[in-house]
Amino acid sequence: MTIASNKTLCFICNEEKITHPCKGCSKEFCFKDLAEHKQILNDELDHIVNEYNEFEKTIDEQKQNPSNHLLMKKIDQWEINSIEKIKEKAQHWREVVLEYSPTLISDVEKKFNDLTEQIKQIREENEFNEINLSYLKNQLKKITDELNNPSSISLQQNSKLFINDISIFISNKPNLNKWEQTAITVAGGNGLGQQLNQLSSPYGIFIDKKRNIFIADYRNHRIVEWKYNARKGHIIAGGSGNGSRINQLNRPTDVLVDQQYYSIIITDHGNRRVIQWWNQYQQILIDNIDCWGLALDKNGYLYVSDWKKNEVRRWKMGEYNEGIVVAGGNGEGDQLNQLDFPTYIFVGEDESVYVTDLNNHRVMKWIKDAKEGRIIAGGHGQGRDLKQLYCPAGVIVDRWDQVYVADCGNHRIMRWCEGKEEGEIIVGGDGDGDQLNVPMGLSFDDKGNIYVTDRWNYRIEKFEIIL
Repeated sequence: MTIASNKTLCFICNEEKITHPCKGCSKEFCFKDLAEHKQILNDELDHIVNEYNEFEKTIDEQKQNPSNHLLMKKIDQWEINSIEKIKEKAQHWREVVLEYSPTLISDVEKKFNDLTEQIKQIREENEFNEINLSYLKNQLKKITDELNNPSSISLQQNSKLFINDISIFISNKPNLNKWEQTAITVAGGNGLGQQLNQLSSPYGIFIDKKRNIFIADYRNHRIVEWKYNARKGHIIAGGSGNGSRINQLNRPTDVLVDQQYYSIIITDHGNRRVIQWWNQYQQILIDNIDCWGLALDKNGYLYVSDWKKNEVRRWKMGEYNEGIVVAGGNGEGDQLNQLDFPTYIFVGEDESVYVTDLNNHRVMKWIKDAKEGRIIAGGHGQGRDLKQLYCPAGVIVDRWDQVYVADCGNHRIMRWCEGKEEGEIIVGGDGDGDQLNVPMGLSFDDKGNIYVTDRWNYRIEKFEIIL
């Protein structure tokens, strides 16, 4: 007879023995290994008791000193990290301000020097009144405010955050934009001719807010408007042949749109007059003037260059008497108070007049009421070097006072930063006239694209800005 066995495998020694179960882990142990298993459990219990005792001490410590709480330590670490980040950001913006500071001071110093020059002239002429003094006081206050609280650079804070984040916003730092070197033909480009899709020696140009293009079509004796993206233009002035009748033009050199009065103003060069057109109605604004270039300032004053008298005059719209000389007017010459064949002009926000001084191969800037100008581009004789110009034509100035010039004899468009001895080529300059051939007029649209009247290629070229 076989005796029934009550032996099973021990979980630890893995031998068949009489075993005893552990309810906690549901495993079987022999007597010897059961005692060892219980000792392990006792040791673990002792460890847990020690942890409880340690925790009890922690509670007692935090009762005594709540600042030792773990959350406090996390807050302390957050504070250290935040302060470090604030220091890093503050140092970064200090470096930005230090980098920009010379430009800011230079701009203020330039305005201050212009004011100083005006004071010098007033003293020399000994002609002044309360209006002059009030103007000088206001200008000094403006440049003082600009130095202490410059509009071009400011500290901005994000108050929505618990710790205010700061940043430096610079609105007047020169932006050295670049343009595509391959142009898009936006008007003409179909050879020399009189058809509505052709041009003949385009000169001055104007781009309105809708990017419509107004062109002084010199040898076709007309002003042509090309709507945005149009394949052909339409005649809005002249176009009735070369003549001196009120509805005719003779070699117009420049055009602008007076958007306040919805009219166009034209330098009717061959007829020695400045003429205004409203649709099919015309009136002569200024007669017996050897006009070339045009400009309107923010106050609605009209500026016209006279290439024979070597001067630029300003008129109040509707009051066309003798006008006021604002540049040149001291005979033909190359001195700072003279011009030699002034052509295109630009008027800045501060009413400074920029004029291309063709035969002196330079661009001059005349601040308001100045008796002489300042060379801001060229002025080193005719040539192709970066410090030279060759019969400059169209001129425009951006909001950073960077001057753009149609360097017509060198078939290129140049940018000059005021105070620099050299300019830089923006587009063109290949020398053979394929890209640009005697560029004349120059304009920006609202996106910063550059438009150029490419005279001997009989077209208007658009160079798109690279964003």
